[in-house]
Amino acid sequence: MRLRLLAAVQALLSHPSIAGLKDAAKLAAVVLYAKSRAPQGEKNDLQTSIWGSELGRWMGVKESTVHHKVLPVLRGSGALRTRVVRDAKGHPTGLDCLVMPLWNAHHGGGAGHPLALDKVELATLLRLIEALFGHGWTPENREATPPGLLAGRTGKGAATDRLGLLLMVLNTRASGWLQLCGGSVKKKEGRGAATLARLLGCSPSGARKVLARLTEAGVVARQRRDTKTRMNGRGRVMLLPVARAYGRTVASVEAVQSSGTVFLARPDGAVRDHAPADAAGSLGTPGISGTEGAGSAGDQERPDSAELHTDHASVGTPVLPPQLACGFSGEGRGGEGRRPERACAGEDQAVDGKDGAVCPVSLVAVGGPLRWEQLKESPVDERGGQRAAGAGAGGRPKAVGWQKAQLQRRVGLPARPALQVALGPVAGLWAQLSGWQQDQVQAAAEAEIMRLEGLLEHQGGGPRLLADRLTDRLAETGGEALVDKPFPWLIRRGLVQRPACADPRCDDGTRLDTRSECPSCATAIADRRMLRARVRAVMTAEQGQGPVSRAAYEERLREHSALEADRARARHARTAVEVERRRAAVARRRQREQEAEQARLSAPCADCGLADAAGLCPRCSWTRRTEVLVAEAVDLAVAARSALDNPEKVAVLSETCEARIRALVTEGCRGQVGDKADKTLTAFTAVQVAERVRDEEQAAALRRLTAGPEAEAEAAAVLAAELRRSPRRPETARAAGEAARHRTAEYLLRHRLGQLRVLRARQRPCEPAAAGQSFPARTQG
Repeated sequence: MRLRLLAAVQALLSHPSIAGLKDAAKLAAVVLYAKSRAPQGEKNDLQTSIWGSELGRWMGVKESTVHHKVLPVLRGSGALRTRVVRDAKGHPTGLDCLVMPLWNAHHGGGAGHPLALDKVELATLLRLIEALFGHGWTPENREATPPGLLAGRTGKGAATDRLGLLLMVLNTRASGWLQLCGGSVKKKEGRGAATLARLLGCSPSGARKVLARLTEAGVVARQRRDTKTRMNGRGRVMLLPVARAYGRTVASVEAVQSSGTVFLARPDGAVRDHAPADAAGSLGTPGISGTEGAGSAGDQERPDSAELHTDHASVGTPVLPPQLACGFSGEGRGGEGRRPERACAGEDQAVDGKDGAVCPVSLVAVGGPLRWEQLKESPVDERGGQRAAGAGAGGRPKAVGWQKAQLQRRVGLPARPALQVALGPVAGLWAQLSGWQQDQVQAAAEAEIMRLEGLLEHQGGGPRLLADRLTDRLAETGGEALVDKPFPWLIRRGLVQRPACADPRCDDGTRLDTRSECPSCATAIADRRMLRARVRAVMTAEQGQGPVSRAAYEERLREHSALEADRARARHARTAVEVERRRAAVARRRQREQEAEQARLSAPCADCGLADAAGLCPRCSWTRRTEVLVAEAVDLAVAARSALDNPEKVAVLSETCEARIRALVTEGCRGQVGDKADKTLTAFTAVQVAERVRDEEQAAALRRLTAGPEAEAEAAAVLAAELRRSPRRPETARAAGEAARHRTAEYLLRHRLGQLRVLRARQRPCEPAAAGQSFPARTQG
């Protein structure tokens, strides 16, 4: 069941519509896939119903993240189809989701497709997800489902942590130890982080952070294997939920590992003689070598009759006949002392060169530590013929003296799903590259995928576009067999876009975003054809009914091309002159603006005559602002205290209020800065005091108008209307009446201020026009 679920989850994550997406979208696809209905008979309903908020709780993110960054991305890449379910009144009651890879697996992949799980398998996957990071719920009249191990892990990185825990659990056997990847890894990150990086398709540094968070959450334990020399051995990662599910703990596993009388430890990566052919290796994970910690007596995934290898005892009974070369202890190398390319490669032949019996060992387990532990001296490098100083754990030879370390090539494609999709058509050429060449091709492919993603409207289609381009390039060449130099072909021809026009989305006449014929190329071709037809028609009219000579026709086309080139050069020259003229005009305008700004800054103050005051110094500016605030305060006081139909009464009241307000401003300034303060400080303080007085006058005017008959009448009318509409809610009616009272007071104040300004504009005497002016002089204030 574990292998079946692992194959299904990996097939889902490596689907072209999901590969390359962010971890939140991948986790959402896995959750919706696990919650999908299994087909039953003729009924093939594969949908699942869910809410956006519920899906966010499954993923540990907010509902807004689901609706803005998860569902649109999955719909845009074609991985998900959704439909809003509404009731009879039109209110939404749910969201029907259909995972398209699951649909395609049941309708085109057949029953043997990894995604075509039955009802029991889907239920098991959903139950596993509930136990790992389900949010928990308590249905009515049913047993409650407790929260999962990572239910409390929410926010940034929660989806990555949950997806990483699920993949690690599916890659962990009953012993609880995670199957770590082989090869050389960075010492800073460690082998556990490298394994998780290959599972998630991220960098080892990012996987190290995820592993640290899972360790802090108490679901992962990291230890190092004990050695006889009491030094730290190889690091190990235990999935504590798996270990506890089988009744094991870290202490019990350590006791089994240190006990020499129970079972002898199997070397890491030893050939699994009794493992089934379909379960050998990495459980279907690309790039994961199947290495595991020492076995235990309770390994429930190993057949009861299977035995573990002994620790290379000095006396033992051979498992296979001695005449068969099956890759043990360097057998089959003959007297040459050469290193085989990989386990079971070149070892299925006899010493004399004749074909021998084929070893039945799984190809995934070959090249493990069982053979490398027997090496006493360095093998001969097949490429350079020079003897290296030694080989690391991942098969990469170390540096000899001052020489640079040579990277050994990787047979399989990179572990990142996007690169596996993009470089899938050229997997055979990839295997022929050296380590350095593979790194260069990988970097070029990643850069091209990123550039293609920038040209597309929906993210996630870059790897598939690059794969289609490589397929077309191989079809042009005639297949991989005709590519004699893979590295130059990939760098200069396969991965390079060849635009046939000026459109950056054009590639050999095809639009990258729509995969249809490029309209710009079609337009250019139509223009060239129209030109040829017009030239031929002109020559036919000139020569009469006789045939047009091909040489003369080509000469006329060359003359037309030369003429068009001369016209283009002339247009470019005129454009250059126009650009220079516009630049000169812009420079002159900027110069005038700078001169005007400099003149404005150097102008003296209009009130006190202070030099370089930009027309008005700060003290005079604050003085003018004070006058404006005093005028506003006078208008507020007059508008609230007097009827505006008597101009004489308004004038008298204005003078009284202005004297009172100026006295308040003067007293306020004297109380803050004193009588002997600087004039500038006094002017600045006057602005603050005037603003406070203006606000107080406004509040007093609103209080006076609120108590007036107009506001009272409006409040009573609104109160009566609210009581008629809601007789049982008198508090709400009174609140509405008070709000209406305040709104009426504000309206009355604005209306009275407008009337007062109109009245004062009529009373202001017109100043006589100066000589040469046809309009009255502008007054200040």
